[in-house]
Amino acid sequence: MEPTTPAPKMVGAATVLAVRDVAASTAYYRDALGFAVTFQYGQMTYYVCLCRDDVLLHLLAVGGDVRLPGQGGLCVFVSDVDAMHGELKARGARVIKAPADYAYGMRDFDVTDLDGNRITFGMASQDAGQQATEG
Repeated sequence: MEPTTPAPKMVGAATVLAVRDVAASTAYYRDALGFAVTFQYGQMTYYVCLCRDDVLLHLLAVGGDVRLPGQGGLCVFVSDVDAMHGELKARGARVIKAPADYAYGMRDFDVTDLDGNRITFGMASQDAGQQATEG
């Protein structure tokens, strides 16, 4: 019997958001959302990699790129949506929707970045209920 080669597997992903001002956007994601800068590219930086816990996020300065700023979106799953909301609000994040439970089974809230890209932070509604009763 021939040995089988394991199928390749995907081991991660990073969302790439197009932004107008990569320096200002990097500062916002770092200061207001708590991300750390892990990589910057370009003599005049136009690509930045950010990380917070297990979430990877990349920012791309639009320049001549065909992607438009403010057209991206991202959903970040968190362990405690209400605590995350409190932290990000205190940091100065642009919260556009407060935490709420939805029929699709999530409790989440939304923020926007400097270009209008929407970031949803959420968790399963059942998990959110557990957090409230355990806390």
